[in-house]
Order: sequence, then C-alpha cells, then structure tokens
Amino acid sequence: MTTATTHRHDLYAHIHKALRLAMCETLQQLGRMDIDDPLDLGASLGQLDALLDAARHHVEKENTFLHPAIEARRAGASAAIEAEHEEHLDSIATLRAEAAALRAMPSPAAAQRLYRRFAGFVAHNFEHMAVEESRHNQALWAAYTDDELHALHGRILASIGPREMSEVLRWMIPALTPAERAELIGGLPPEVKGPVMDSARALLNDAAWNKLSRAMGQPSVPGLVEA
Repeated sequence: MTTATTHRHDLYAHIHKALRLAMCETLQQLGRMDIDDPLDLGASLGQLDALLDAARHHVEKENTFLHPAIEARRAGASAAIEAEHEEHLDSIATLRAEAAALRAMPSPAAAQRLYRRFAGFVAHNFEHMAVEESRHNQALWAAYTDDELHALHGRILASIGPREMSEVLRWMIPALTPAERAELIGGLPPEVKGPVMDSARALLNDAAWNKLSRAMGQPSVPGLVEA
C-alpha cells in the first residue's frame, strides 16, 4: 500500500537491510561452525569480527549525525535509542571477548555460549532498528525537508572511508531490491560506479545481475532467460 511517507527520504532503509542480512548470515555461520576445523573456526570468527565492526560504526554514525539532527528539532526524541546504543557497545565488547576466548581455547560450551549471546544481540538489534525506522523516521520527516535529509545523508557518506564502504556494500548490494540496487549504484560518481559494479557481479546471482545490468545500460548475462 502506498502511503504519504512512502516517498520520503529514508536514512535507515538501506543500511538496516544490510545489517539484517549480515547479522542473519553471521548467526547461521556461528550456529554451524566446526570448532575442530581451524579454518572454519577462523573464518566464522572473522565474519563475526567484521559484523561487530559494522555494528559499531553504525552506532557511531547514528550518534554523530542522526541523533543530533533529531534533538535539534525534536528534543528528547532520540534519548531512549541513545541509551540502547550504549548497551549495544557493551554487548559488542562482550561478544569480542567471548570470541577471543573461543579462538584461544575452542570448546563446544564456549561456542554455544557465543552463538546464543549473539542470537540475543541480533534479536535486540532487530527490535531496535524497527523503532528507528518508525519513530525516528517520523521525527525526521516532521522536522526536515527531503533536501535537508539528502544533505545529511551526504555528510554521513562523506565520513565513511573506503574500507568501511567496501564492507557496507558487501552486505548492502545483495540485501536490496533490484530497484533499490539500481538506484544506489546509479547515483554513484562515475569513478566509483565501475568498481562497485565489479563487486556487485561477484555478489549477485545471474538473474539479479541481469536486472542490474539492464538498469545500468550494460550487457547482461548471455543466454539468460528470466521467468
């Protein structure tokens, strides 16, 4: 159903899709991790490390850019989520410590403890993001024009370094709908678009790549017939 807010600029939509996908895949990986296989253990805990880095960066971006914007025109509207961010940072530190302990001394009990603690972290984050997408978006939409929100988004993007951006796009590209994906990549500067398209090819199946290629005006996969 189309609503009055459907076309408002949503600062949370894409990054939250990326984080949800990253969290779900990391949770699956921890659940099936083979602690008796050093390569699998290392890869699984490495994926967790990357996810926790992304979660920490996300908290920092919201604290630095979004919450001050909300508070400037809707005092107190971000206070509850701000407090939860402190809890998230504490949880991230705890998860890192448990992952380090498991890496140093693998055991089934430690692996299960880490998996279950991370599952709780994911569950809390999903509820947390839902509040941001509803209450915080409503506060931003009521207080700012879309031009102002686009400018705020630009400042957030400018604060992201190349390595962090690469990590974000690794999850964001496959998490988006075909239309969102095409809009995201189509809006990139020309010097960035090529490398991102190369990354997208490695992340997408043939059907998704075909749709993106058509949207970008590039050759698609030869001989692919879509349903």
